[in-house]
Parts: sequence; structure tokens; C-alpha cells
Amino acid sequence: MALLSLFMFLSMLSSLCDCHPQSAGSMRSMAVSNHTARKGSDVAAEVAGYADVAKQIIDLAVFGAAQNRSYRRLADFTDTIGNRVSGSQNLEMAIKYMYNAMTQDGLDVHLEPVKIPHWVRGKESAEIIAPRAKSLAILGLGSSVGTPPEGIKAEVLVVQSFDELKQRASEAIGRIVVFNQPFVSYGETVAYRAYGASEAAKVGAVATLIRSITPFSINSPHTGLQDYQDGVKRIPSACITVEDAELMWRMAQRGQRIVVRLTMGAKTLPDADSFNTVAEIPGWEHPEQVVLLSGHLDSWDVGQGAMDDGGGAMISWEALSLIKKLGLRPRRTLRAVLWTAEEQGGVGAQQYFDLHKVNMSNFDLVMESDLGTFTPEALQFTGSDAARKVMAEVVKLLAPINTTKLEAHGEGTDISPWLKAGVPGASLHVADSRYFWFHHSEGDTMGVQDPQEMNLCSALWAVVAYVVADLQDLLPR
Repeated sequence: MALLSLFMFLSMLSSLCDCHPQSAGSMRSMAVSNHTARKGSDVAAEVAGYADVAKQIIDLAVFGAAQNRSYRRLADFTDTIGNRVSGSQNLEMAIKYMYNAMTQDGLDVHLEPVKIPHWVRGKESAEIIAPRAKSLAILGLGSSVGTPPEGIKAEVLVVQSFDELKQRASEAIGRIVVFNQPFVSYGETVAYRAYGASEAAKVGAVATLIRSITPFSINSPHTGLQDYQDGVKRIPSACITVEDAELMWRMAQRGQRIVVRLTMGAKTLPDADSFNTVAEIPGWEHPEQVVLLSGHLDSWDVGQGAMDDGGGAMISWEALSLIKKLGLRPRRTLRAVLWTAEEQGGVGAQQYFDLHKVNMSNFDLVMESDLGTFTPEALQFTGSDAARKVMAEVVKLLAPINTTKLEAHGEGTDISPWLKAGVPGASLHVADSRYFWFHHSEGDTMGVQDPQEMNLCSALWAVVAYVVADLQDLLPR
């Protein structure tokens, strides 16, 4: 059945039964629930009162019956569905899979409809014709246009920066521009992937090949979104490997004439119907108030999307599973949202924000995991100084897993609209030195994931979400 039909059917079921079984957690006897004074020392004492509960969550996730469960769930999911690019049938299957799995887990689950981009890669190839024959490993960039059916055959201009492109603008006319920019950091270097095509088109280039945005390569191309500028001719754009970018740079330095043939069948279809997938444990006192934890369900169309961001989605589900298993029910609602179309620029999350921002004052904390689920090192947080003091106490509860550090700058594409609006936000800082080795490539598979590391991430995610959701007061803005 189509996703839209599934949504209509589920909506009918939801209207017939809106029941939330009371869990044992609402009956727990903790003195903290009676605290009314809100001085810093009182808040610290209130948070400290959750030490036993935090240890129960950690023990269940790391040593108990739930050990390695998030890893197994991720393996089952990615092995069954595969990669899940925006607009694809695989993403539709993934949403159905997660709806059914989280429902069977005893959570309150529903789908919220959105419209998302539908870009299709098509067949693609590239080869050096001169000064010698060599095939090039490429991945077209998201939203790129295709080439004519016969492809584009042109001389190459190799540059290492936007500044060099401007200085050599007269040489770019009618050529394929190859960007061989060095990797500095993802945040800085990704500008070449995002804007390289339009910058090259401004000076008359016919296509661009962009060195993959990665610090490490085994001849592996890395895809991602590129962004055409309004009013600029749209030319085909693909990423190539670090090795091939450097090869053509060396050829160019020798003064050799380089000719490349590029063929891309990429096209953009009309927007597709999709859903953000939402699972909840309703709050016992303030169900209208929400602590949101999230990861995105879509991926690019290469690899398995295990690291980016299957892991973040799974630990967000796992956090609710751990809390439910322990019979805990927090004061406020815990809501796991598995976003759709994050890779296209946070499309599903933006539509979620537009729909729910009317209730912004009821969003206590928004959390996102989208930089891997490796060994956790800290919680990153954005919010007021007063809220930061509360969160500094919360992370002390993570002493059993040695993750008590609170860092600045909670971040994430999907929660960024909330952060800009002043809602407190948190993200997971993990040992991510290898993240961009595999990011957006065929290498993003279950082989990257480690079950024990995912246990730790799940424990951290669950403790932080539960405690914040159960505190007497909302985090101060």
C-alpha cells in the first residue's frame, strides 16, 4: 500500500484509540518531584536525585538485557532496506519498517506527512581520454542536472580554490573545471561541493568534477548535496576521488592537456510524498510539553546509510525502549522523531518546525544525533546560561560511562530551526575522527558500527532525555 494510504488508515486507528497505559514510573517515590524551590543548589540536588535511575538506564543499555540491541536493530534495518535516498521506494519502505517496529515495541507511533525532493542519479560515468585513457570513479552530486545523452567531452581546467578559478576565469570557458581543493575541515571545505558548479558556470565552464570532501580515501568518491545559485546556468556536477583529483592536478602542473568525457543521467522528478516518523512516551503530568530526540531516516543512495544516520535514528528509538522497559514515565512527553529528507537540506524537519512552532513554548529540549554513534565524548548544548547550569548537573549522572563533559554549540541540520528560535538544543559529540572517511560513500555500512559504542550512545541519549523530561521545571530560556 502507498504511504499516503497507510497514513490515512493509521489516522483512523488513532482517532478510535488514544490510550496511554500508565507505567510504573509515574508511581516511583522520589523526593525530587516535591521540590518547588528553584535556586541553583536546589536544582543540583534535584538532578542528583536521579543518580539511581540513571544507573538503572546505563546498566540496562550497557550490561543488561538491552546490550547490543541498538546495533542489532540497525543491522536488521539496514540489511533489510539498504540505502534510502529522498523520494525513493527504499525510503518509503524504511518508514513503514520503522512504524511497524516501534509500534511492536509498545510505543505510541504516528506519521506526519511532508513533501520531499526526488532526485534520481541515473547511469553515470567519467573517463580521462588524454593524455592517457583512465576511468574515473564518480558520484553525481544531489540535485545536479544530467549531461546530454552522448555526454560532455571537454578539456579540463584544474584549480585548487575559488580564488584561483577567478584568476583563471578566461581559461574556464567551455571546459570541465576540476576542483582539487585541500581538505581543511568539513565545515569549510564542503563549500566546494555545494557551490562549485555555480561558481564554475559563472566563468563559462560546462561541468564540474569536485574532489570528494574527505580527509582519507581509498579511491572512494563521496556524494552529497550541491546548491545551484538562482540566475546561474545549471551545469552537471559530480565528485571524484582524492586520488584522481590529485592525478589531474599533477598532469596539469606538467603542462599536459587533459580531456575528460563525462556522462550523467541525473534528473529531478516532482516532489514526493513522505513522512516524519514519530514515537512517544506520553508525559504523566504535562503531556503537552516535549523533550524531542532525533536522527534522520533517509540517507544517500550509496552504502547502507548505517552511520549517516541509521545510528542516530536507532539510538533515539532505543532511548525510548530503555525507559519503557524500566517502567519509567516522565513528567513530560518523550518524543523520538525520525526525520525524512535531511540530506536534501533538512526538508522534513523544516516542515515539522513550521507545523509545530505554534507550540514552541512547550518544547523543552530538542536533541539530534547526526555525526555518528561512535564512543561518546561529551554532550553539546545550546541554550541560556541558566539552562546550561542545569545541563551541567544532568551530565554528571553519566559518570558510570565517563561522559560528564558538557560542551558548547549543540547542533544539527534538523534541529537548527528550533535553536535559531531560542529553544534549548543538544547534540552528541562522539569520537568522530573517522566519520568523514565513510561519509556519503559506499563505505557507510554496518562494518563502521560497533555494538558497544552504540550501547554507550543509547545510554547517554536515554539518561539525558529522561531526566530533563522529568524535572520539576522546564529548562529556562
